[in-house]
This record gives sequence, structure tokens and C-alpha cells, in this order.
Amino acid sequence: MRKILATVCMVAAMTACASADSDKAKLDGRLTAAAEVIDSIMKVPDQAIPDKITKSATCVMVVPGLKKAAFVVGATYGQGVVTCRTGHGWSAPAFVRISGASFGLQLGGQSTDLVLVAVNDKGMQDLLKNKVKLGADAAAAAGPVGRNTQASTDWKMGAELLTWSRSRGLFAGIDLNGDVVDQNGDDTRTFYGADTPFESILHGATPVPAGAAARFSSTVHRYFDSVQ
Repeated sequence: MRKILATVCMVAAMTACASADSDKAKLDGRLTAAAEVIDSIMKVPDQAIPDKITKSATCVMVVPGLKKAAFVVGATYGQGVVTCRTGHGWSAPAFVRISGASFGLQLGGQSTDLVLVAVNDKGMQDLLKNKVKLGADAAAAAGPVGRNTQASTDWKMGAELLTWSRSRGLFAGIDLNGDVVDQNGDDTRTFYGADTPFESILHGATPVPAGAAARFSSTVHRYFDSVQ
């Protein structure tokens, strides 16, 4: 019980500290960092997400600089952005959070970049929900690495979300089952200047804003729509 309480307290403390990180300039910075994560991973073929997966992706979520803490058990908290494929390209970005106990995130270093890719329509719909528990509401699996890797067909048969982590240059599939992804309404409101429904954004009804959002969308398009 004490271990569980310690984890809950750490997640709560991280959430409270992150609440100040909601002004527009910092949100632009988060979008820029997310684009840089994708670019740095995908430009190295033997560490990239396989082509077969990028072409099947329905949504892409990036959490740059996931925070980790450890006290008997670990806690994780991070803020990120997600975009989904629409009939006319990739959607404007929506803002999300991820939190939970970090039993499988010990790759070293103080900061971890996460990438989650929805690979079918069910995975996309899961991301449109208010809150998603990975492994329960959405089947998640560690993703394979290498642009030309002949990825196992298992991800097509069962997983709705594929997950990767990068720490100190290492990019590898990771198990995030048990972690929770939910909408960040405060950041979305700050960025768009009004309460904008998550579904409206990710279905493509909200135009992609100029600046950092457009650069993020362009980066996703570059690697997830065209053959490198």
C-alpha cells in the first residue's frame, strides 16, 4: 500500500508542476520538440520505424522528454501531441498527457522520448476517447525497429498501438501497458483559444495552425506518407 501511495503522490506532484507549462510559447516548443524527435529517429534507417508501419499508421503521438522518478517503484509523467490521418492529410495537433507506474521505462538517463503509433481504425478511435489505459482500452505492443525491417505480422493481428522509447540515443520498442493517455484540455484551450473538441481536431475539422503546428504536421507527412 505504501508503494502505491508513493507512486500516486509522485504522479500528482509531477502533474502539478506541469500545470504551469501551458502558455502558447511552451506549447509551440513542445510541437517543435516532437517534430525533432520524429526527424532524428526516422533519418537513421536502422533505428527508424519500419516503412510497413508508417504506411499503415492512422495516428502518431509523440511525448518528448517524459519525466521519470523512482522511489521504491517508479512514476512517469509526460506531455505530448497527437495527429491523425484524415481524408486530406494529417490533422492539426491535439495535446495529451501520459502517466503511470514506470516498471518498464528504465533505459537510463533523466529524459525519455516516447512515440506511439496507432496502426488501425480501432487504435485511432481509442485515441479519440477522453482517457485510454494502454493494454486495457487499447491493445499496445512494443514496436519493431529498422526502416527496412520485415516487421512481424503480429502487430496487424492484435496490437492497436505500437510503442517506442528513445533514451541516450537508443530507440527501441517498449511495453507501456498500464499507463494512461488522456486529453489535455487546458493546453488545447490555450493553443486554439477556445474549447475545441478532441474529435474535431483529430478528424481534420480544425485547420492546422501556421508555425510549429504546421512544421510538426509536415514532419509527420514527410515520414509517414512518402517512401524514404
